[in-house]
Amino acid sequence: MLLIVGTIRLPSENLDAARPVMKRMADASRSEDGCIEYGYAEDVFDRGLIHVKELWRDQDALDRHVAAPHLTEWRAAWPGLGIGDRNLRVYDVQEPRPV
Repeated sequence: MLLIVGTIRLPSENLDAARPVMKRMADASRSEDGCIEYGYAEDVFDRGLIHVKELWRDQDALDRHVAAPHLTEWRAAWPGLGIGDRNLRVYDVQEPRPV
């Protein structure tokens, strides 16, 4: 499995405009074969900082996601939303276990 975690940043005044675009992206991604988890979360201390968490079954699923039309649409929306700072990392992970 592949875990992607990180952040994106946008001007806080663009959050309302970004939410429906982010929801479309998340909904489409969650419906993809191989997507186990996909989410965005607003940082409660740093307005405009969005935390990203994705979990993919394998590299093939992630590769299909990267090539999906909704990802192209999402990236095309970045300039209008002011998304310029993006920091995502990919980790190979094993099966989860309780803490």
